[in-house]
Amino acid sequence: MTPTIGLASSLPYTEDAAAVAEEARRTEDLGYATLWRSGVLPMVAAAVRATSAIPVATGIIPVSRVPAAEVITLHGELPPGRFRVGLGGAQGPTPLATMRSYLDELEAAGVAADVLAALGPNMLALARDRAGGAYPYLVTPRYVADARTVLGPDKQLSVLLMVIPSTDRDTVRAAAEKPLAFLAGPPGGYRRNLLRQGFSETDIDQVSDRLLDGITAAGEPDQIAERIARYHAAGADQVVLRILGVDDIAEWQTKLAAALLN
Repeated sequence: MTPTIGLASSLPYTEDAAAVAEEARRTEDLGYATLWRSGVLPMVAAAVRATSAIPVATGIIPVSRVPAAEVITLHGELPPGRFRVGLGGAQGPTPLATMRSYLDELEAAGVAADVLAALGPNMLALARDRAGGAYPYLVTPRYVADARTVLGPDKQLSVLLMVIPSTDRDTVRAAAEKPLAFLAGPPGGYRRNLLRQGFSETDIDQVSDRLLDGITAAGEPDQIAERIARYHAAGADQVVLRILGVDDIAEWQTKLAAALLN
C-alpha cells in the first residue's frame, strides 16, 4: 500500500454539525487521505455528507457503549466506502470476547470492521483475523514494525501520532501531558503497552523526554516529516496526525498539509 497521511479531528466530541462539516471540507480540500473522528455517529454522518470523496473513519467507536445496531444503521445510510468503521473500548473482564461478539453482530449484517484499536498481541491477532487492520496509539516505530509482523503485509496499519509543532521542550511536554493524563488512573492497556515497549513507570508518570521522543513528532515541519517517515518505513500504511500545542490548529492543518502532502 502507498503510505498516506490522515488527520485526526480537532473537534472530536463536538455535536456542532456545522463545525464538523467545515472541518471535513477543509480536510478534504487539503488532500489528507482520511479524516478520523470519534465514535459520535451523528457527527460522522455530518462529515461524510459535507464532503464528496474523503473517507471518514472512527477512532474509535467504543463497543461497550455504542450498540452495534447503530453502527449497522448508519453504515447502510451512507455511501459505500465513506464510513470506515474503527472499533475499540471493549471493557469488562473479557474484552476479546466482547469485541468478538460485536464483530459477529456487524458481520451478520454485512458490515466489516475496518480497524480495531489494537495494542497487545491478542487484540492485534483479532484485528488481523476479523478486521481490515489495526489503529494503535502511543507507539514507537519499533512497535509498528512488530505490529506489521503480526498483521502481515496485507492488513491496514494506521497509527495515531501526537504532532506538536514546537522546538521548545516545555511546550512539547505541556501539550502532551493532558492527552497522557489518563495514564495516571488505574492501569490499563495503554500503560501496559508502553511498558511492553520498554518505557519505565517513571517515564510514564513524569512524561520523560525519552517518552516524548518515543511517541510524538515534534519540532519544525521538516523534523515532523522525518519522524512520520520513520513510522511509514516501519510498516505504517497511514500516519494520522493529532495536532497539539498550537493556538490555531486549522492553520497548522494547512501548514502541515503543504509540508507533507506536496
